[in-house]
Amino acid sequence: MEVSWEASVADSINTVYLLFSAYLVFVMQLGFAMLCAGSVRAKNAMNIMLTNVVDAVVGSISYYLFGFAFAFGEGSHSNPFIGTYFFALKDIPNSTYDYSYFLYQWAFAIAVAGITSGSIAERTQFSAYLVFSFFLTGFVYPIVAHWVWSSSGWLSPSSSDLLFGSGAIDFAGSGVVHLVGGIAGFWGSFIEGPRAGRFDAFGKAVPMRGHNATLVVLGTFLLWFGWFGFNPGSFDKILVSYPTASNQGNWTAIGRTAVTTTLAGSTAGLVTLFGRRLLVGHWDALDVCNGLLGGFVAITSGCSVVEPWAAIICGFVSAWVLIGLNIAALKLKFDDPLEATQLHGGCGAWGLIFTGLFAKEEFVIQAYDSGESGVSRPYGLFMGGGWALLGAQVVEVLAIVGWVSVTMGPLFYALHKLNILRISVDEEMAGLDISSHGGYAYTGHHAEESRPRFYTDYMRLQDQS
Repeated sequence: MEVSWEASVADSINTVYLLFSAYLVFVMQLGFAMLCAGSVRAKNAMNIMLTNVVDAVVGSISYYLFGFAFAFGEGSHSNPFIGTYFFALKDIPNSTYDYSYFLYQWAFAIAVAGITSGSIAERTQFSAYLVFSFFLTGFVYPIVAHWVWSSSGWLSPSSSDLLFGSGAIDFAGSGVVHLVGGIAGFWGSFIEGPRAGRFDAFGKAVPMRGHNATLVVLGTFLLWFGWFGFNPGSFDKILVSYPTASNQGNWTAIGRTAVTTTLAGSTAGLVTLFGRRLLVGHWDALDVCNGLLGGFVAITSGCSVVEPWAAIICGFVSAWVLIGLNIAALKLKFDDPLEATQLHGGCGAWGLIFTGLFAKEEFVIQAYDSGESGVSRPYGLFMGGGWALLGAQVVEVLAIVGWVSVTMGPLFYALHKLNILRISVDEEMAGLDISSHGGYAYTGHHAEESRPRFYTDYMRLQDQS
């Protein structure tokens, strides 16, 4: 069949845009690596860097062999819950799911494993990372992606049989990516328990600050940069046929999505800055960085379907969600070194609810019906769109929490029972770098400074005995 010159050019532009967006999302792996490295103590820097590399390389294989097929498979095995089973690139002839689309979706998949790694940092055996990373990227995450992003998924807003006549709107993955990673991290951190020395004998939290604020800030800005591929890049076709403006494509929506992303993150960072100042009595760059990321996580669901002013509300609330969950975590003696459960889980869930409240009908039709005139869809409750969309968003939150809990919870528990999840107390006190990776990431005084005082006293007593 002969393809017109205009169609060929449009396909080329769409492909280049999608690949460029994939590269931006992949840059977020570097952002995760820097953020994690700076947020842990120096004696564990080598370990956390290696786990970030492992998330990418293991995720590549598992997502190629299994994950992409589970997420976007179509064929004899396809159903609303699970797609085609194995070797997706070979089994799916549909040109929509070509190599560039695979690469973009792969970049999302490995981000999920990176989120979970942060929750169990500084006390986990390296072999456990290999197991959970493969399982999470190859099976657990792709099933959720199929539910929401595949045209045959039961939660999909593009399905022929829309849930509540709406489907759940999770445009770039507040739920599919962040809530999945956050809940998986919760179970890992909960089953492992707090790091040695995190809480004293009276249950009071002992500060365990990361060793390098510079790396945290660098990682935050890299993640911000990558988010412009994460959110605006989720318009995988920027040139589409619009009935009212055939040459418009998705350009307007892409620009608006970038703006809402920026405003939500910036608002959350600013609110966290002053909120933590009131609570702890000083300005804290690390708290601001996490607040900023919490805003990005929350807006990721509705970035394409809300007004810029609504994004400011999203960021404002997400900051307090994060602050509140961090306070609750300390009271419950829950130890997540990167605050990944609170940040990605809590703010991700809020982002889904926010979309059900503030989505604008015009933008929903623009994002999911190519601006088709005469189309009516449920939209945000506060925008006059009724309860249908909000109901679908709540169902997505509950479904993700349930699915990840019944898959990742038993996996971490099995690893725990097999004694291959957590390192020994002695290894933890010495640091994973020296006990598992042959030496510290830093030389000289940095390694000595990374050792807490009680570890020095402990080793002196061991020598005397």
